[in-house]
Amino acid sequence: MAATLRAGSIKKHFRHLPDPRVVGRTRHLLMDIVIMAICAVIADCDDWPDIAQFAEKRAPWFRRFLKLPGGIPAHDTFERVFAALDGRAFQRCCVAWLHAAAGLVGVGHIAIDGKTLRGSARSQLGPLHVVSAWATQAKLTLGQVAVDKKSNEITAIPPLLELLDVAGALVTIDAMGCQKEVARKIVDGGGDYVLAVKGNQGHLLEDIQATVEQALDGKLGGGAVATCTTRAQGHGRQEERSYVVIHHVAGLRDRQAWPQVTTVGMCHCERTVAGETSSEVHYFLGSRRMGARKYAHVLRQHWGIENDLHWQLDISFGEDQSRIQDRQAAESFGLLRKIALGLLKRNPAKKSIARKRKAAALDTAYLEEVLAGVMGLEKV
Repeated sequence: MAATLRAGSIKKHFRHLPDPRVVGRTRHLLMDIVIMAICAVIADCDDWPDIAQFAEKRAPWFRRFLKLPGGIPAHDTFERVFAALDGRAFQRCCVAWLHAAAGLVGVGHIAIDGKTLRGSARSQLGPLHVVSAWATQAKLTLGQVAVDKKSNEITAIPPLLELLDVAGALVTIDAMGCQKEVARKIVDGGGDYVLAVKGNQGHLLEDIQATVEQALDGKLGGGAVATCTTRAQGHGRQEERSYVVIHHVAGLRDRQAWPQVTTVGMCHCERTVAGETSSEVHYFLGSRRMGARKYAHVLRQHWGIENDLHWQLDISFGEDQSRIQDRQAAESFGLLRKIALGLLKRNPAKKSIARKRKAAALDTAYLEEVLAGVMGLEKV
């Protein structure tokens, strides 16, 4: 294990995390609990008893870099601590740490999307819904915000953006986030946006459709219109996507309300599976002038968040089967899963995420390898 404290070290970024417990009545250090939980979730642990058992079995290894004055905590201690943590403060620490890690390769594109933790539902409350920011190039979660039980994703996106450093980044969001205030917040932070557009913004969709029609009819200048087509096949599926990107926004009636908007466009997707063909059309607007192929790549990367993040959380981490019902504990454990997924994706071993987790559980040398990229551990 690395002996020096790197820029992305967990100690550096978590040292100011407030301890919610009564001063003088704690047996275990907060830093120890957080580090053990992160390591355990990487190593195939999917609930609090799993975490406690892993920590107990790997106690000699943990003692190499943790103080453990009270030994290994019980599983209900892990649960109580994470349920009591200040969620926003924990977010800030995680975001600072993971943003530092992502900074090693740059954060060029941030995809924002929501996911429901289905197993977190209680009789009084529905399942927890969390909106996440995913660095598509670095393969790391940069933050998450839970949606209030009486609200929707629209209210969660602005506070999520406040957690992020979007300077120089391109932020993509689905139609729920197509809001003028969201676009303004991204631009004010020094970033650019690409927002999917549906019928939730007055005349916007109608105006974009009319602009696309003009472009396809050749009524706009050639320099304002770019097109490209991509094709892919695999797993019994063929897919063709045709993009029209238009750097002409005079047809948007309230274009002044969309900060720095330069571009509108359309993607027509035709998919053939088992001999049956279906098609769908997506519209978007953006603030960055880019060619059609760059827009195609960014939009494809955004839709890939389902496979890179949400699908992995369900298949490799069993998130939908989790029965953690305390809202803060469920949110915190969800963030632990995303931290673990990001670190595992950054590890170059050619194995599935599930196999990497099992390898980390069986071999602490491999677990150290997973951690080494962003977490230099010293005696804390």
